Amino acid sequence: MNSPLKIDMKTKRVSLNPRDPIFYNNPYPFYDELREKAPIFYWEEFGFYCFVAHEDVDALFRDRRFGRQILHLATREELGWPPEREDLRPFYDVDDHSILELEPPNHTRIRGLIQKAFMARQIERLRGRVETLTHQLIDEMEGQGQANLLDKFATTIPVFVIAELLGVPTENSDDLLNWSHAMVGMYELGRSAEQEKNAVQAAQEFVAYIRDFVEFRRKKPEDDLISKLIEVEESGEKLTEKELISTCILLLNAGHEATVNVVGNGVYALLKNPEQLELWRSDPAVGKTAVEELLRFDTPLHLFNRWVLEDLEYKGHHFPFGTQVALLLGAANRDPVAFDNPNQLDLRRQKNKHVSFGGGIHFCIGAPLARLELQTSLPLLLNRLPKLSLIEEPTYKNSYHFHALKSLNVSW
Repeated sequence: MNSPLKIDMKTKRVSLNPRDPIFYNNPYPFYDELREKAPIFYWEEFGFYCFVAHEDVDALFRDRRFGRQILHLATREELGWPPEREDLRPFYDVDDHSILELEPPNHTRIRGLIQKAFMARQIERLRGRVETLTHQLIDEMEGQGQANLLDKFATTIPVFVIAELLGVPTENSDDLLNWSHAMVGMYELGRSAEQEKNAVQAAQEFVAYIRDFVEFRRKKPEDDLISKLIEVEESGEKLTEKELISTCILLLNAGHEATVNVVGNGVYALLKNPEQLELWRSDPAVGKTAVEELLRFDTPLHLFNRWVLEDLEYKGHHFPFGTQVALLLGAANRDPVAFDNPNQLDLRRQKNKHVSFGGGIHFCIGAPLARLELQTSLPLLLNRLPKLSLIEEPTYKNSYHFHALKSLNVSW
C-alpha cells in the first residue's frame, strides 16, 4: 500500500492528507518518520511549518516570540489577509475574546480573574460530586450489558461538572454539547459551508443563552463561577460583557470536549493493553501516573497553532513576522528522546513530561479539573465493570487535528 506521506528531503516540504483514514486513524507511525527525516517541516495541505520534536514543541509553547494572537500587532491588510467575512462575524465575536486566542495584557487580566476557581485545592472539593455521578452513570448502564461508552459515560461527567461549576443548569447539557460540537467544527481543515453555517448559528444561540443566564445571575447570584465573574474586580478592572460571555463559552466547550476524548481514547488503549488495565485494577496507587500516561499516549489534541510575532531564526529556519506555525502535540508525546519506549503504554511511567495540556501562558487552565475527573471516574469504571471488553474495533473521527473516537462500543 502506498504511503500517504511524501517528504521532499531537500526543502522539507511534506504532503500528507489529514483526511486520509490511514493517517487519522493512526498518525503515530507518520509522526515517527517525520521526526526522523524532517522534524521541522512545511505541511503543504495546511500551508504552515510544523514542529514534531518534544524539545521544540515544549520550547515554542514558552517562547514569547510566538503567540496565539497577531491582530494586536498588525491589521489584516498589513498581513495580506482578506477582509473578515461578515457572515462569520458572530462566531469570531466569541472566539476573538477567548483567553485561548489572546496575548498579554488582556490574556493576563482575564486569566487572572478565573484562575482562582481552577486552583487544585478548589477543584478538590468536586471529587465527591464526580464519584457520585460516576456511580450513578454505571448504575444506569450496568444492567444493559453493553453500551457506547462515549455517549453513556464519557460525555456526561465533564459536561455536568463544568456546568455545575459555572452554575449553568445541567438539564441544558444537550444544548451545550450540540453548540460546542458545532463550534469546534470551525477549527477543522477544509471546513464545509454547512459547518460554517452551523458554527455561526451555534455561537449566536450560545451567546443568547449565556447572556440571559448572566442577567439572571446578576439579580440572583449564587455560589458559582458565573456569579463570581460578574462581581469580581481585580486591580480595578472587570470583565466586559463580551469577555464574560466568551469566557463562559470557552470554559463550557474546553471543560468537556478534551476530557470526553481522553476517556474514550484512554479506555480503548487500556482494552488493547489488558496487562496495563489489570495493573490499575490491582494497584490503585498507580492512579496518578496512569492518568498522565493516558494523556500522553493518545492525546485528543494533536495540533496547536501559533503566530510568529517578530522576524526570527530558529534552528536554521527563518520565520518572518506574521508566519503561522503549528506544534504537533501528538508527535511530541511519542518522542523517544523525551520518553522511554514512547509507543508502549506504561501506567507506571515516572518520567512523563507530556505536552497534552500545552505550556507557557496558555497552559490549560482546566488541567486540575480534568485530572480529578479522570483520576476519580476511570478506576470506578474499571473496577465496577471487571469484564469490560470491546464489541468491535472503533475508528477515529475524520476531524484532524482533534483525535477522537467515533464511538466506543463495549460489553461487560
